[in-house]
Amino acid sequence: MELQIIPLIIVVAYLVGMMVVGFIVGKLNIKDSSDYMLAGRRMGLFMVAFSLSANNIGGGSTTGLAQKAFGDWGMSAIWYVLAASIAMIPLAYFAPKIRKTMAVTIPEVVGRRFGKGSSTFTAVLSILSLFCLTSSQIAASGTVVSTLTGIPMNVALIIAGIVVILYTTFGGMIADQISDMVQFIVILAGLAIATPFVIKGCGGWEAISAALPGEQLSVTKIGWVPIFGYIFNYFCTFLAGPEMVSRFETAKDEKTARNASWLSAILMAAMSIFPTLLGLAALSLKDQIPMLAENGSNAMMAVTSQFAPGAIVGLISAAIICATMSSADSNLLCMSTIIINDLYLGLGKKKELSEKRIIFVTRMCNVIAAVVAMFISMLGVPIAVMNTFAFGIRCAGPFAAYGLGLVVPNATKNAGVVSLVAGTIGFCFWQWLTGGDLAKGWGILPVVFGCAVSVVVFFVVNAIERKRGVAPAPSAYVD
Repeated sequence: MELQIIPLIIVVAYLVGMMVVGFIVGKLNIKDSSDYMLAGRRMGLFMVAFSLSANNIGGGSTTGLAQKAFGDWGMSAIWYVLAASIAMIPLAYFAPKIRKTMAVTIPEVVGRRFGKGSSTFTAVLSILSLFCLTSSQIAASGTVVSTLTGIPMNVALIIAGIVVILYTTFGGMIADQISDMVQFIVILAGLAIATPFVIKGCGGWEAISAALPGEQLSVTKIGWVPIFGYIFNYFCTFLAGPEMVSRFETAKDEKTARNASWLSAILMAAMSIFPTLLGLAALSLKDQIPMLAENGSNAMMAVTSQFAPGAIVGLISAAIICATMSSADSNLLCMSTIIINDLYLGLGKKKELSEKRIIFVTRMCNVIAAVVAMFISMLGVPIAVMNTFAFGIRCAGPFAAYGLGLVVPNATKNAGVVSLVAGTIGFCFWQWLTGGDLAKGWGILPVVFGCAVSVVVFFVVNAIERKRGVAPAPSAYVD
């Protein structure tokens, strides 16, 4: 029981610490809605970069990555996170433009360029997506809490949901970014310390590589088409991802936003290495580690528990659980912000609400949305299914309207509107045709197909309308 008790103690202390930070930040730093939703647009390089990275690092990018290395992917599992790192590089071009808009949300920018209808459509897609993502993160957190404590799953889901509600409601974006930074540092440092212990315990890298089939050590085992597909997939989901865009909007200036993208790319590249090595180490000793699951679902924790100090194992466990919860509160905060900023205030209600009232209503939205997400998580919908739907539905349609709307000044209104609808239909069609199976879709993910459709339609409609003399849509930027 010792390996369960140590992580449990650290998890409880960590969760209490998160709520204390949220409470203090809420009391001292939240003065208006900009503070609550966008951290007052005063975050520095490291805060933004670590928050961008932490939003992409949770259970899937740590334990899930190790499982892929243990399974069919081998060393090429490194691309599961390295592709996200590479996707941050072109995002550095868009980051200062995102910050320059001085907007609060993606639907706000889309609405400026292409009209209120396009803003509402984008907002609805984003809210549906964020509901699913919040539910899946609560489900993932509840699963770990249940495994760690032995309490029933539904009770664990309620506990996870309550923590998310309290933390998000207290501190808003400032507290969220503080926890993101702490969690990413703890996970990265913990894995960096644990990996040498594990490799040494397995007899060194020569012994590990000698025990594995040669193809398991190939960095390109999964093939170049899926690799490039994952890079483009991450770029699409990052550029049209509400929680990523909100981080750039919190930066103190445009230069900080751009540099944060570069730094985040480096941080995620470093993170991709350690879980991959741990998964391969577990595979090399799969018959000698008693607690190792047959499918390698616990490969990372099993091999670190075998060879790393207990305190390091506990710290990594706690950080991964809390990082998963942190992703949930990021999604929840973005969802509530879109509901208030783009649906309620977007309907001309701003004059009816003071700054304090806006904060209060946003907090109430957090509570209501989290409770609904909690109940959705109890329905037992597979996490992978919810995530696939969420990332596709929020990105495929808005990708061209938002991304190209930032950089194509002569775009017409209909170019944005039609691309929104076409991209969404394209995603749904490819998902239906392939069932999300890469082999059936020639290595093309549904979200990538949908984004490609939106881009093609955007340029075709824009070319036709510009040739007919249609005037460009208004600018995405505030004068």
